[in-house]
Formats: sequence, C-alpha cells, structure tokens
Amino acid sequence: MAPPSGSAAYKKKDGTLTIAQDSQSISWIPAAGGAAGTITLPVSQITNLQQTPASNPKVMLKIFVLPPNAPANSPEQYVFSFTAGANARPEADAIRDALSAAIQAAKTAQNPPVKEGVSPVMAIANAVSSVGQVKNPWDDDKRLQGDVELQQSLLKSNPVLQRMFMESLHTKPDTLSAGQFMTLFWSTRLHLLRAHAIERSQTRGSYNVLSTLKPRVEDSVTKLNISKEQIQLIFNQHPLVKRVYDENVPKLSEQQFWSRFFQSRLFKKLRGERISETDPTDMILDKYLTADESGNLPRDAHVPHFLDLAGNEVNNSQRQGNRPDVDMRPSSVEKVPIIRTLNMLSEKIMANVAPADGEAHTSAEDGTYNELQLRDLRGDEEQNRILLNVKDQSRFFSSQNKSAEDEQNKLFAQQDPSKILGNLRGELGRNLPEGGAAPLGKLVEPQENEDEDEQKFVNVVGSRPNLKRASTQILEAIRDRRTQNEGSSSAGTYGLSPALYDRLTLTHATTTEFLHQFWQAFLSGNADRAGEVASLVESLNRAMERIKSVAQDADAERQVEIGRLRQHAREVLEKTGRKIKISLASVGGGEQTVNRLLGPTIRALETALAKYNQALAEEMKEMPAG
Repeated sequence: MAPPSGSAAYKKKDGTLTIAQDSQSISWIPAAGGAAGTITLPVSQITNLQQTPASNPKVMLKIFVLPPNAPANSPEQYVFSFTAGANARPEADAIRDALSAAIQAAKTAQNPPVKEGVSPVMAIANAVSSVGQVKNPWDDDKRLQGDVELQQSLLKSNPVLQRMFMESLHTKPDTLSAGQFMTLFWSTRLHLLRAHAIERSQTRGSYNVLSTLKPRVEDSVTKLNISKEQIQLIFNQHPLVKRVYDENVPKLSEQQFWSRFFQSRLFKKLRGERISETDPTDMILDKYLTADESGNLPRDAHVPHFLDLAGNEVNNSQRQGNRPDVDMRPSSVEKVPIIRTLNMLSEKIMANVAPADGEAHTSAEDGTYNELQLRDLRGDEEQNRILLNVKDQSRFFSSQNKSAEDEQNKLFAQQDPSKILGNLRGELGRNLPEGGAAPLGKLVEPQENEDEDEQKFVNVVGSRPNLKRASTQILEAIRDRRTQNEGSSSAGTYGLSPALYDRLTLTHATTTEFLHQFWQAFLSGNADRAGEVASLVESLNRAMERIKSVAQDADAERQVEIGRLRQHAREVLEKTGRKIKISLASVGGGEQTVNRLLGPTIRALETALAKYNQALAEEMKEMPAG
C-alpha cells in the first residue's frame, strides 16, 4: 500500500506532503524550485502534532520537531496548509493518522519492552548474537528507497539526475501521487543509491600530515594554513608535539606557538630533514630535540626468530671477519633522519589499523625458514623423462597433404615414361641444335623483359604514374581534412543547436523513465495496479507529443539556417555577380535527425502502446462473458 500524501502549501509555496515508504520520515516537495527546497522531517524527532478542527474551513497541520542538539523547550514548528479543496480534510486526516502511528512505533523501538521470564544471562547472549547480524544500511533495498536524505544528497551531487527527476516529476500523470512516483523512480536506481551510500560512509585514513604542510612566503612574510583536523592529527602522530604544546601554550599564544614551531629545528627533525647550522634556533623548542619520541611506543612481545636481529647476533655472532656494509652499521639518528622518521611514523600509523589477515602464528616460522633457504646451492634434480622412438613420422602429417600426394602419384603412374622422354628430346633438338648456338628469343619469354622495363619505369622519380599517384593521395588527404573540419563543429549535436540538443536528451531520459515504470506495472500481473498502468499510458502519449514537438522545433531551426544561407547567397550575387550553389544536404539538424536519434525510443513507445491496447481490447471482450 502506498504511503498517504496530499497537496499542501508551506510558507505560501505549493507542494506535496508525503510520508516515506518506511514511515521513518515525512517530506514536503515544492512544486517549483527543484529538489533543493525539499523539507524532510525524521519521525524520531517529531514531538507533537496539531490539526485544525473539522469546523474550521482551513485545513492545516502543525508539526513540532525537536532536533538532537536543541533545547527541550524550543522545538521547531512547521505549518502545512492543505490545498486540495474537497479532498483536503481526508488527505490531512490520513497523513495525521499515519504519522501518529509512525511516531508511536518509533517510541516503542527506542524503549523496547522487557520480556518477563528472561534471565540476564540470556538477554546478554541475545544481545551478543544480534551484533553479528547487523547489516550495512546499503544492503537493505527498502531502507535505500525510504532514505529521503540520501536521495536528496545524490540529486545534489548529480545535476543530470536532478534535472531528469524534476522533469519527470513535473510531467507525471495527475493520478500518480508524489510518493508513488518517488518509489517508482528510485526502484530502478538502487545501484546509484547504494554506491552513493558507500561513498558517503568512507572515511580518509591517517597520513603523514607534516609532509603536506608547506609554508609559503607572501610579501616577505611566511604564512601557513592549518586546520583543526590537521592539528589533532599532528598530536596523534607525534606525542612529543602534544607534550610541547601542553607545556608552553599557557606561556605562548596559539598563533605564536605554531608560528615558532613550523620555523624551528624540531619541525625539521620530525619531518625527517637534516638539520644544518644555518637553521634558526629557538630557546624553547630546541631543548626538545634530544627527547626520544619513540620511547612510549608499545612493542610486540613475540618477534619471529628469522626477524629477531638481536637474537641472531647473540645466537650466531658475526663480529669476526670483515666489517659490515655501511648501511648495516649502527649510526646516529642525525646521520640518516628521513629513514628513521618514516619508519617510526609508518609504525604508528599501522598500529591503529586492524590486520586484515589475522595475527601471525609461530607455527608459520618453519615454512618461512624453508623459503629463506639458499636453493641455488642445491644440485640439479634428476630428470625422469620417457623417451619416444618414432620410426614412421609420415603418419603424423595432415590427411589433406597425404591425399594430395596420393593423387599426384597416381597421375604420374598413369603416364608413359618413354613418351615423356621422347617429347623432351624432341624439344631440346628443336631449340638447341648440335652447333650450340640458339636465339635468345626462343629461350626467354618476351613478357619477362616487358615486366622488367615497366618496373624500371615505375621506379623513376617524376614519371607519369608516380605523379598521378601522388596527386590522388594529396587530394584524398585534403578531402578527409575538409570533412573533419566541417563535421567537428556539429558532430556532437548532430547539427542541432546546443539548447535543442539538451532538450532532446532530457526528453529521451524522461521517456525512458516512464517506459521503465510502465513495463514494471504492466508486467507485474497485479490487478490493483490497473489504474497506475492507465495513468502511465497517458504519460507515454504525452512523451510521444513531446518528441513530435522537439522534431517540429528542429525542423523550424533548420529552415531558419537554410534561409540564412540563401540570404547570404543573394548578397554575394548582388555584390560580386557570382552565384553560389547551396547544398541543402549539408545543412544538419531537422526533423529527420530527431527521428533518427529517437527512432528506438519511438518504436519502444509504439510497442508499449500497442501491447496496452491489445490487452485492453482482450479485457473488454472478456467482460460481457464474465
């Protein structure tokens, strides 16, 4: 059953007052002004309802809302005046009754009754078991459809979707209420709501905040912008800064402390930069340079043996022999500060991140040790192969080649060898006499010389074939370039003006939306939705009229462009006496372009209307028989 709704005015602005599908909120949608003017009131924050008596001709409903952080004695008041004429009182009563039931259900959910006969242990067990059954908000389709605040946020973040929503809302049939329309509209866009809900729930993780702070110099003055969130992040990542702040801020102001900190040597040390003699000194902050920032870090009690460097040194010392590499020798913090700073900061950040693969177990150390063994010192494994001795390889050839060879052998077998040899001797006797001299014309075919001469002629630079080929290639390149330049200006809009093309895309989007709603209702098989189907058919007829209107405007726009070209041709003829030939085929846009772009949509509308008329005719035939 659809939630109750009615036409109501708020602050002298007409709109629609409707209750959400899940009865968790009530919304007022203005008739004009866009989704930005929508008012949504959560049911959990409503404290009281007041309605004008039945004797009063004006039908008004006053809703008292108490926000979470507002004082208890100052609730916000929203007064809605119903403007549906004779249906105003029934609509107001329906909304009031549904809203009262929703408020009572919300209060019951906040204070659940205690069941008798349940022990405290069972209550705790039920509470613990119910924790793992809590689903994410975006996993519940009904909750997504009823979350008006999420829908408004999505519309604000997607202007194209907002335009389509408002256009569809204004062109919906009168018999379809605003609540029903919103339910149908968002039922086909649950994936967008789910993606937007997941996007809103994501939070940014911790990062090295000091590396992102870079002071700038303006008019010989060093300036730096820093937010409260960044300051809190600095305190969390660097407890030493918080300690310095707590010990010195009462003596120094906030501005003085941060100004001196970002110019001090302590700031460079925490960033991992090398401190030089030219850096400015600070009497207050420099005394913290020797403080150990990592002294209070919690350490893991269990360290795997293959990572325990100190344990390996005790177990198997490597102090004898050559000295370790320079990177492996112990050094002071000032020598390579960036490495130690980044390692320490990474350790702090990762300490607050829950492991995704669980905790490490000591039983995995043996497998890790086996992987670290020097496998290249092992000998080559003995290869265990099976030797194949193939005597007749011809049987592995393809059957096609074998059949061709068989046919050729049969052809040779049918010929007479003595006859072939006699013909060969006679040909040699005619072409090669016994003296050894023979004309070359009889030995070399004349076509071979002609081909060679023609090939030489083709390779000559400046020959007629080369010139013809080059001119043809140049003209083709010019034609392609001209086609690209002419089509680049109107290729995106197919010859239509930007305003008309934008109107065409919006008409296509709204028509597709009504088609989705029609097929959902028509194919549902629910007899109670017959009235909804009839209203959607009316919307489809209106959509067809809008498409025809766009086509007519496009044709009028094309005629204006043709008239402009003809006027230009007449002006050129009067001034120069040269007649310009106008190609009407080169003028884009028009009714044909609109029909070609919206051809599939028009056929979809015709199919939907034909199916509805066919079903309606069959229903009318069956009515007298029933």
